[in-house]
Amino acid sequence: MLAQVVLKDVNKVYGSLYAVNNVSFTVQDGEFVALVGPSGCGKTTTLNLIAGLITMSGGEIAIGDRMVTDLDPKDRDIAMVFQNYALYPNKTVFNNLAFPLQMRKQPKDVIDKKVREAAKVLDITHLLDRRPRELSGGQQQRVALGRALVRDPAVFLMDEPLSNLDAKLRVQMRSEIKRFHHNLNATIVYVTHDQLEAVTMADKMAVMHGGVLQQYDTPANVFSNPVNTFVASFVGSPAMSLIPVEVVTTGAATILKGTSGWEMPLSAANARKAQGSSNGKAVLGARHSTLKLHKAAKPDAVPGKIHTVEPTGDITFAQVLVDGEVVNISLEPSVAIQPDERVWLEFDQDRMHLFDATTTMALKAA
Repeated sequence: MLAQVVLKDVNKVYGSLYAVNNVSFTVQDGEFVALVGPSGCGKTTTLNLIAGLITMSGGEIAIGDRMVTDLDPKDRDIAMVFQNYALYPNKTVFNNLAFPLQMRKQPKDVIDKKVREAAKVLDITHLLDRRPRELSGGQQQRVALGRALVRDPAVFLMDEPLSNLDAKLRVQMRSEIKRFHHNLNATIVYVTHDQLEAVTMADKMAVMHGGVLQQYDTPANVFSNPVNTFVASFVGSPAMSLIPVEVVTTGAATILKGTSGWEMPLSAANARKAQGSSNGKAVLGARHSTLKLHKAAKPDAVPGKIHTVEPTGDITFAQVLVDGEVVNISLEPSVAIQPDERVWLEFDQDRMHLFDATTTMALKAA
């Protein structure tokens, strides 16, 4: 069955609050899409609207070739995997997996076959006689996945399924869910507040903020070409650094000017972007890996002061204060720096970002 999911102008309003505000996107058949954003951004509400667990205030949702806007959850051909696993504590793993099929009055031999197939896919065959309390968190999560899998749904909806696991197990389960998706070619809509989870697992990311869909694209494009300062600061670890600047054009030259007076001449392409800013105010953005640190003044490099140094073994992260803003930079562990040391940062003109200070949107070369 074709399992495309289409949201068109979807709204959910509570009083005067738009929890989901005119959200439209399409999940292609077999795609893994992650809904990401901070708490309260509308991602779980969007997932619940797709599932039919809450009623929409407006808009349309289609799954496959059916409009499901007014259908009950049981009629939408979806399966949900929750944060708390929701396993029946007194049933064995086998009976937990079999339960959705028993509710549909499937024949015993069909149930047995489907349960054993799902158990094999998820490597839990040896656990079928155990009860949930005898399982680790990761094993319980596999059983929850298995219970969704036996239903053979058109779409899997997952709501923060890994957030109850410890960090090491979360990394392991991340790759297992990715493998699960690859093996089944399943359509998955996955909610997480952890953007690293989304970047590593998803084919596409829907970044939400304040109920509004900010950007919908591949993780690589969201990372490389954020549409606004919110997406730039949310996606990436550490986050993109953002510095308010003034755009000054004198004759043929366009420069950025910091609040403390430093000046940075711009390349022709960046000058064209900067000239599109409203009121001559912009925001300069850069990823930690695109910056070079100098210990002595260098033409066009921006002065700053080391705030903190964080060695992680194979890489050292430093936070540098520039005009009161924190700028993240990554360094070789051999670079010796101290807090409060004066340094100069060199920006890569091909990989830096410029945003409009008023609208917060990325500036494009005219």
